[in-house]
Amino acid sequence: MNLPLSLLIHENKRNAHQGIKGENLMKNLFRTIAVAEVQLQQKLAHMHDQFFDRLKNDRGDVPGWVLVVLMTTGLVTAIWTIAAPRLSAILKNSLDSMNGIR
Repeated sequence: MNLPLSLLIHENKRNAHQGIKGENLMKNLFRTIAVAEVQLQQKLAHMHDQFFDRLKNDRGDVPGWVLVVLMTTGLVTAIWTIAAPRLSAILKNSLDSMNGIR
């Protein structure tokens, strides 16, 4: 039986309010629990399958990261080439001024 869980819960509440007790109420309650368990298992299995399907298809963006690394390396190299003489002069001046403090 593939009734929605909410319908079975509503049926159990209605039966309880109408005074249906004993064996019939327990049967309905167990049926509701069984349906809930089956639906939960099906939902978890579906989520599990979806999760692993996404993992299988996820190659990542390797070419993009390679491009970012190469461009960053190129920029650092270009800036370093242009700024190296000036940076060397600044470092030399700083070290010379520190030697004069002693």
